[in-house]
This record gives sequence, structure tokens and C-alpha cells, in this order.
Amino acid sequence: MKAKIEVVKTLLDALPYIKRFHNERIVIKYGGSAQTSDELKQKFAQDIVLLQTVGMRPIIVHGGGKSITELLSRLGIGTEFIDGQRVTTREVMRVVEMVLRGEINSEIVSLLNSHGGKAIGISGKDGKFLEAVPKDFKKFQYTGAIKSVNPDVVENIIDDGFIPVIAPIASSGQFNHPGFNINADLVASRVAIAIKARKLIFLTDTEGVLDENMRLLGRLSIDDIDRLKGSGVISGGMIPKVDASIEALKGGVKKAHIIDGRVEHSVLLEILTSSGIGTCID
Repeated sequence: MKAKIEVVKTLLDALPYIKRFHNERIVIKYGGSAQTSDELKQKFAQDIVLLQTVGMRPIIVHGGGKSITELLSRLGIGTEFIDGQRVTTREVMRVVEMVLRGEINSEIVSLLNSHGGKAIGISGKDGKFLEAVPKDFKKFQYTGAIKSVNPDVVENIIDDGFIPVIAPIASSGQFNHPGFNINADLVASRVAIAIKARKLIFLTDTEGVLDENMRLLGRLSIDDIDRLKGSGVISGGMIPKVDASIEALKGGVKKAHIIDGRVEHSVLLEILTSSGIGTCID
């Protein structure tokens, strides 16, 4: 009986957040260990389906850089990074689309559906959802920068009761063009702005943003982030996530969260508890 009462208490604790975020759009960038561990994949799917079931509107944006690199290696195709970003040749772009759209996106959709959700996978090429221009063609070739987002594509999927699962590939708007490979963090930010999301959540392989002593920083402002970047405390792979968070906040998103995707049910812990588990940026 005591265990049952604890379950009820947990549900009652979550109730205010379920009410607060009912019908709100929540964009989740899905990556890191949460995307590669079979056990964490199942927990993630359970979290997303529960959010949809209680009336929230989750939107998934996924990456897949490790899988792309692995397939390129198996195919004997070289890959180069400049300033942490992949140089996407036409040949590499074919593999990027094969992995992101054909493999990872389909797997996430299937996983969500198997847990009782209703999910539909898309890329930025579908319905001219994302259009892009070269970031710097001489330097990065088919690595792009987003020019426009058509929110109607995602809104229609949500209105029909489905969870959108988005692969970070964009169209050029030109016939017979291979499209562009886009940083998934930036896609998540631009999508969150376009659909007026309440929250933007990044799943990572760290607790969140850490200070110089490797302690979690639970809450940060834009000014805090600028200071920490200037001092070198925020560096490397965390920079695109905080930059995307700042872009989203400036674009009208209420809060951005950087959380540890290695923790089971991390999405629920962040959204449905008062303490959360990562770094909140607002």
C-alpha cells in the first residue's frame, strides 16, 4: 500500500506541470547516448509518448553524426571537419541523407509507434519545410545555413495528432540539388522559434553546462553564457547548444534546457518535476 501511495504522490506532483504545459509545443533535440543505447531509446520513447498522451505537443529533431561517420568509414569515403563542422561534399551528402532520413529517422518513428505513440518522420525537404543556403561553399560545400522555415508542415502534423520527427536536412529550392546538411542543434532552435514552442530541450552526454570546477550550473541567463564563453568555461561541443538556446530565447521561446540524456527518463524529470536535472537557460 505504501508503494502505491508513493506512486499517487508522484502523479500529483507532476499534475501542475501537466496542466501548465497542456497543448504547448516542446521541441526536443535527440542525440548522444540517448540515441545510441538500446535501453535509453526505449525510455526516451516512453517519455515522448507520455507527454503526448497527457496533452503536450512534442516535436523531435535528431542528429546522427556518429552513425554518418561510421558508414562513411565502412564505405571508404573520407570525411573532414573544420571548426567542429563536417565538410559535406556531394558524395558525403548522399550518405548523410541515407543515414539521417532512411535509417535514424525511420527507427525513431518506429520506436515511438511501438510504444503506442503516433509519429511521422520528415526532413527539411518535405513540403519545403526547411530551405537553406550554403554556409560557405568553398569551405563546407553542402553544409548549409537555414534561410527559411515553413511552420505549416509541422503544425499540420501536430493538428492531425502525430509527433513530428525531423531529420536535419534542408532543401535548396533548386531542381536536382542534393540539399544541405544542417547542424541539428540549429534546426531545433529555428523550428522552436517558427512553431512558437514553449520549451527547447537538448539531450547531451553531460549533466548540463558545467562551471570551471565541473559542477552543474542549474540556471543561466544569456549574460551568464556570454561571460562563460568569454572565459573559456563553455567550449567545444557545448557552444552550438548554448548558441542555439540563445537564438531560441531571442526568438520567443520561453526556456531552453540542456540535460543529461544518459539518465533514464531525463525528459520527464526535466519537464514534470520542480527541480529538473540539467541547466535551464532563460
